[in-house]
Amino acid sequence: MDAIIIQELLAERLLSPTTLTQRTYPMKLKDQEKQYVGFATLPNQVHRKSVKKGFDFTLMVAGESGLGKSTLVNSLFLTDLYKDRKLLNAEERISQTVEILKHTVDIEEKGVKLKLTIVDTPGFGDAVNNTECWKAITDYIDQQFEQYFRDESGLNRKNIQDNRVHCCLYFISPFGHGLRPVDVAFMKALHEKVNIVPLIAKADCLIPSEIRKLKERIREEIDKFGIKVYQFPECDSDEDDEFKQQDRELKESAPFAVIGSNTVVEAKGQRVRGRLYPWGIVEVENQSHCDFVKLRNMLIRTHMHDLKDVTCDVHYENYRAQCIHQMTRYEEKQNTAPSKLTQDNRIESPIPILPLPTPDAETEKLIKMKDEELRRMQEMLQKMQQQIQEQ
Repeated sequence: MDAIIIQELLAERLLSPTTLTQRTYPMKLKDQEKQYVGFATLPNQVHRKSVKKGFDFTLMVAGESGLGKSTLVNSLFLTDLYKDRKLLNAEERISQTVEILKHTVDIEEKGVKLKLTIVDTPGFGDAVNNTECWKAITDYIDQQFEQYFRDESGLNRKNIQDNRVHCCLYFISPFGHGLRPVDVAFMKALHEKVNIVPLIAKADCLIPSEIRKLKERIREEIDKFGIKVYQFPECDSDEDDEFKQQDRELKESAPFAVIGSNTVVEAKGQRVRGRLYPWGIVEVENQSHCDFVKLRNMLIRTHMHDLKDVTCDVHYENYRAQCIHQMTRYEEKQNTAPSKLTQDNRIESPIPILPLPTPDAETEKLIKMKDEELRRMQEMLQKMQQQIQEQ
């Protein structure tokens, strides 16, 4: 009998977790280095997901009429975004006001999909009196921030559409001697809301020495008036020399002097996009003629994602912080004097432009469930705090 009990105890000891643990041998360091966990594939996973979802980019173009805004946009993206555009006659231009027109096109290149939205501002700067002609543009940018803030604060945050303006190309006339008062006022009104990239339009109207002088004058006036244009990020130390050289050239070339053309002409036996004059040919993609290639590289190939990041992390966060601050003040006023709430107080609500949607039955049910969940969590926290105090 005693022998049977001893055998059972030995069997249990051999099969016990402690014994099994004791019998495992530590893995050698060299073997651990040879093991492959797999988290190195995370960049590939992010790449696959991003390519499948696609990308979106919203570009605003602003400047007075006749500076080649539409032509330049078509040249940048090799597409015709203004097929249905109606040209106004002289009488219609007299009473013209600033409008906001959106053109959206889906572009695909090597399997990568881009939803491009161009926000045009016809009528800007065309009137005799241009006082606050930028008001419609600033209101539009604020409305996009507001809509994103509402969507972000809602229940269906997974399918948010980002219609925020990521970049504004501002066209400066080449016929002046620098920035006009309307140019300064426009950029100062928008520089806290959007990434401004100033451009010298129709650079083929100037000789190289005139372009250099105009660029220097514009840079001086931007510094003088405290205008915050888009700043190129600093290169990392581990970047290759070619990228550093390209980044240096971009910074030295701003503001970019550009030419746009969708016409193909023949130059030196080659067919190129450009403009044909009696004295010669101006090539759009010739860097000795203009900065079109540098603008395209910056806007699409090297800094598009940074423009989106700055919009999200700087401009939108400033708007969001302002909204939250106003909401806090608004709630404090309601709590301190609810009986004295007047129409003027209601106007101070932080996001007054868009009306709040009426919640349906399903939305109300979800809200109640969330409230109930929060109430339960608060009760659990209170119990835990009581237990800690008792200990």
